[in-house]
Amino acid sequence: MDYYKDRNDLTTRIAADTPAAPAQAAAAKAAPAKMTTILRRLLSPHEIATLLLLLHAPMAAFAKPEIPTLQEAGLVESIATDAGESHIRLTPEGNAILRGLGIK
Repeated sequence: MDYYKDRNDLTTRIAADTPAAPAQAAAAKAAPAKMTTILRRLLSPHEIATLLLLLHAPMAAFAKPEIPTLQEAGLVESIATDAGESHIRLTPEGNAILRGLGIK
């Protein structure tokens, strides 16, 4: 029996009905809902440059190849113009990324 490994393994403690720390027990019982807009990877330099371009003005939806990836990450969104064209603009999450970089 490895004392240090078993002491920190929450699943072993719960299975053995031994009391875990209150914070660990609460976290194990009620896991918080996961946010879907958290970045799961680093942005490429091209994606950051695209966000910088969108900071100043919306652009055409087909203008940059990074747009679909940024849409999946929830950093940009598509808007329809009066002329029926589709443009891309930053979402609040995209603005937060730029603020985190010290740009806005």
